[in-house]
Amino acid sequence: MTQTTGSTYRIEKDSMGERQIPETAYYGIQTLRAMENFPISGLKPLPTYVDACVLIKKATAIANGELGCIPAEISQAIVQAADEVLAGKFRDQFVVDVYQAGAGTSHHMNVNEVLSNRALELLGDEKGNYQRVSPNDHVNYGQSTNDVIPTAIRIGALVALEKTLFPALSDAIAALDNKAEEFQDIVKSGRTHLQDAVPVRLGESFRAWAQILSDHLIRIERASEDLMILGLGGSAAGTGLNTHPQYCDRVAQLLSRLIDQPLRPAPHLMAAMQSMAPFVNVSGAMRNLAQDCVKISHDLRLMDSGPKTGLKEIQLPPVQPGSSIMPGKYNPVMAEMTTMVCFQVMGYDNAIALAASAGQLELNVMMPLIAYNLIHSIEILGNTLAALTTRCLEGITANRDRCLAYAEGSLALVTALNPHIGYLNAAAVAKESLETGKSLRQIVLERGLMSSEELAKVLDLEEMSAMPEAKIN
Repeated sequence: MTQTTGSTYRIEKDSMGERQIPETAYYGIQTLRAMENFPISGLKPLPTYVDACVLIKKATAIANGELGCIPAEISQAIVQAADEVLAGKFRDQFVVDVYQAGAGTSHHMNVNEVLSNRALELLGDEKGNYQRVSPNDHVNYGQSTNDVIPTAIRIGALVALEKTLFPALSDAIAALDNKAEEFQDIVKSGRTHLQDAVPVRLGESFRAWAQILSDHLIRIERASEDLMILGLGGSAAGTGLNTHPQYCDRVAQLLSRLIDQPLRPAPHLMAAMQSMAPFVNVSGAMRNLAQDCVKISHDLRLMDSGPKTGLKEIQLPPVQPGSSIMPGKYNPVMAEMTTMVCFQVMGYDNAIALAASAGQLELNVMMPLIAYNLIHSIEILGNTLAALTTRCLEGITANRDRCLAYAEGSLALVTALNPHIGYLNAAAVAKESLETGKSLRQIVLERGLMSSEELAKVLDLEEMSAMPEAKIN
């Protein structure tokens, strides 16, 4: 250690020379250089992504120890260091900006250095004594940024989906289904082109949203299956250079147990290293979910508009005052927030597609952008759906009288008259109603187009808005 102006430093060396590293730091010289090179956004690696990288290092340390590639005591120390990080320690040591170059080498070496230095401490040695435990020769044995980072993206995305998005999406579906049952007997005016249309059940509107989200859940689950195919073991270029013959299968088995997912080695490691298609596929499924969440959010806001001069067919639960100047105003803030997050997810997807297309030859160097955008998309959309469900969807109430009044006053009810009086007669009835203010029933009876009994049956709102059983089931 070297004392400099009241601070304690250690000296570390790399191929470019020597640097002073704060003695308290678990990162090393390569991380320091990356911090200096990339002071871009202030965004640090997502905890889920850090965990994914550390899980890989734990699995590889176990595999390489069992296969005799690194000494048993070093393997055990690396595993213990990894477990400490996974338990929440040393989180402030992962410091490289999200926007970095080199396919993620800077973050990768940050992880290697932290685990190496903590392993050294556990073995009773000083940080920086890389002859004993090396970030490259031990923590990174048989590995490369080029196979570790795409594997970490896969694991991080899988964990984020299982932990955050899938539960939140399932809860949103359940909440909408519950509201569908609650509102099933409420008839409202349908609207197409934002104009009056034939009547529908309020409950079926909610049931449709639930079905839409259910379909998205299936799509994302299917897309995520490709994330379970790993290129770990491909080493620098997909050839498996410097790896044990049993390493690839062994590390996939270990990672499968660690995250409780059926992971398996890719049939062609070079292909798994070069193609970012699995990430684009999942991101595209996320974008697809996001665009429908935008539509649902807009619908909720429109149906809640008012309270005096809007539709106000439903009431979204007020969660905070809505205006700094207008007293008593409450805004649909949860739906608004959802829309903004969905726009961010859609933007992330575009960046992911561009980054995925930017690979050359054996490697795609844009993986750091893909890693952050994909995992962040999953997490923020999952968190958004969770908040929307508990603070909005579950508390929605219906304005039954307002819904019925709109349905009864809609000129689109003449649609049900078409089979009985013909399209042209029905159009004439609608025109007269709009011009005179008379009800459709009054005009039909005055013109002698139908009997009152037949008209009452045809214009039965309950019957008009009922869904065929085949569509309900």
